[in-house]
Amino acid sequence: MLRTSRTAAVLTAAALALPLAACSGTDDAADGGKVTLNYWLWDDKQQPAYQACADEFSKANPNVTVKISQTAWAQYWQNLTTQLASGSAPDVWTDHASYYPQFVTSNQILDIQPFVDKDKVDLSQYQAGLADLFVKDGKRYGLPKDWDTMALVYNTKYVTDATGLDKLTWNPADGGTFEQAIARATVDANGKNGLDPAFDKAHVKVYGFLPEWADGSQGQNGWGDLAVSNGFTYTDKNPWGTHYNYDDPKLAATITWFKHIMDAGYAPKFDKQSTLSRDAVMDAGNGAYTIVGSWTIGSYLGDGAKQKYAFAPLPQGPTGRKTPINGLSDAIYAGTKHPNEAWAWVKFLGSSACQDIVGEKAVVFPAIKSATDKALAAHKAAGRDVHVFTDEASAPGGTFFLPITDHGNEVSQIVQDALQGAVLGQSSPADALKKANDQVNALFK
Repeated sequence: MLRTSRTAAVLTAAALALPLAACSGTDDAADGGKVTLNYWLWDDKQQPAYQACADEFSKANPNVTVKISQTAWAQYWQNLTTQLASGSAPDVWTDHASYYPQFVTSNQILDIQPFVDKDKVDLSQYQAGLADLFVKDGKRYGLPKDWDTMALVYNTKYVTDATGLDKLTWNPADGGTFEQAIARATVDANGKNGLDPAFDKAHVKVYGFLPEWADGSQGQNGWGDLAVSNGFTYTDKNPWGTHYNYDDPKLAATITWFKHIMDAGYAPKFDKQSTLSRDAVMDAGNGAYTIVGSWTIGSYLGDGAKQKYAFAPLPQGPTGRKTPINGLSDAIYAGTKHPNEAWAWVKFLGSSACQDIVGEKAVVFPAIKSATDKALAAHKAAGRDVHVFTDEASAPGGTFFLPITDHGNEVSQIVQDALQGAVLGQSSPADALKKANDQVNALFK
């Protein structure tokens, strides 16, 4: 089956050579010259899949070579900002919905809507809503390449009975059955769990839950998911809202609950957290549950996992089970010397020819629905149960989009600082979030 799919991908890739040759204009390739497109991404686990796409693309377009550069997340955005400022940015880069508004505002990203119209790209082939994320004022700044949802991951050594995990409930008042599960999985140095009256919260060996507090203004890895399930909405509209709602009591109640489970010893206090990532703490055997995205499937179910893990759906909050669905795209630098070749590469990245290859590698879920099916089949063939992510994506009313607005970097830092101060006890969550909300909304005046 994989061989058949790959053959189909090659044939489709060859077909894409025709529109490139026809629309090359004055680009070097039209004159018979060689063109090298610089393409940046941040995920080392995805690089092999996109290298395979680049190889197929170059077979169909022998005058064009795609040079892929991979850099870790934080350095990636720092380097990209520097390169854009100096006018030497890559021709194409992997883009994130949280970052691309600043590129639009700075006129650093190319509007591809004329190319999409000319080549009649079928936008309905993508997971619902993803194609709309990268549009502003009738201009389009990318095609969807993949998507992700969130789920609980748990260590099966500490969660030995998975019965009922698909029906966990949560509310900020008493935590629901989710808090009970977290408490049960928390173990102190004497082997007592969090439900035992003799539990010693000062000497915890295994925390029931690992929260994420370096999550910017969105809380994708935890607090945002539960807050939305409690009825919180980030902005007045999305995308391109101009008023944030961080002063909503429903968000403050959610953060208060997180502080409660830390005070109870079920989760590490912020100032006592390990400097290691949550993934590393889980691998060290010091955490039972945390919330992760589908892009981490390989880390938890792959050959390199240090513990045995499984996935479960997010708990259902007062307004139901809610997960963000986030998608990446590929951006074309407005100053590229090769706009037509860059578009041909972006169109290929957004096509089934490439996304089938990505799906077969089973690192992420591609944006094209048929390619997602290939990813699911590849996971199943490898013995990995990941259906919770796709089930959540298809559940009516179960997904929401993370906010896309101007001033994303400033908003992220303001809100993250406020939340960290609140969980440290420097002020109440309600007061911290009210102050942060005033600062955030002042940016839009």
